[in-house]
Amino acid sequence: MKSISQVAKLTGVSIRTLQYYDEIGLLKPSELTAAGYRMYDDGALQTLQQILFFKELGFPLREIKVILEKPDFDRIAAFKKQKELFLLKRGRLDRLIQLLERLEKGEPCMSFKEFDLSDYINALEDFKSNQTETVIQHWGSIENFDMFIQKIRDDEEHVAKLAIQQFGSIEKYTEEMKHNLEHFSEIMDEWYSQVPEEMLKEDKFLKLASHKGEDVASELVQSIVEEIIASIQTTTSKLLVGSAENYCRMMIDTYSNDYLSKVFDTKHGAGSSEYIVKAFRYYYENNFTGNN
Repeated sequence: MKSISQVAKLTGVSIRTLQYYDEIGLLKPSELTAAGYRMYDDGALQTLQQILFFKELGFPLREIKVILEKPDFDRIAAFKKQKELFLLKRGRLDRLIQLLERLEKGEPCMSFKEFDLSDYINALEDFKSNQTETVIQHWGSIENFDMFIQKIRDDEEHVAKLAIQQFGSIEKYTEEMKHNLEHFSEIMDEWYSQVPEEMLKEDKFLKLASHKGEDVASELVQSIVEEIIASIQTTTSKLLVGSAENYCRMMIDTYSNDYLSKVFDTKHGAGSSEYIVKAFRYYYENNFTGNN
């Protein structure tokens, strides 16, 4: 058995941190002495080692607690999601390094402050914490929403440029986005109320995805693609979707997007987005490429 001070000295974890882990039920001491001092056995030290491992991988404490408490927890899936977040962060760091290299050479670059979206990102984090059920309903999972936030961080310069073009300044954009988040449920309810009832009753993209495993060249699958294209051109302004050819390209790009495809697949099954892409690509290649 080791005392809390001995564990702190051995592992480099502060006594206060070990006390906090006890308070939240993450790492309980193996026993308490008559005087109330915490003592830890080898099993507790192994658990602490796992906690430190997951912390190093970037997992929040609440997720680590779930992982440790559920022996059937899918750790491989958790590792894959964490890896994806790391890859997104690495992309952002690579772009920042490239920007610093240009600055070192004296090349004119926009300042970091001009593209600072930290207030908006903080608002998204608050929204995630305070509207968890809404986030899961519309994004599929908290992890998907985390990826959405990370994508904004990674593309901060591009998003900021668009924000300035549309709203005049980052401040006005952030103010508008905060308002949208505060009234998110109302906005979504209003949007759904404007969608034709027949489209709500039958999601044609889900209908298409339900055939994954079948040959995308089949007459049935291609007829569903045609049905989607005809439906969208009937219910949506052509100013928004353009020609059928443009719409096909738009759908291929949309369902190829890493973030959006993960949201869709989380809700409707792995491989759904990929199948939609293949079905639209086949339609596009067999109906439009000969016209180019």
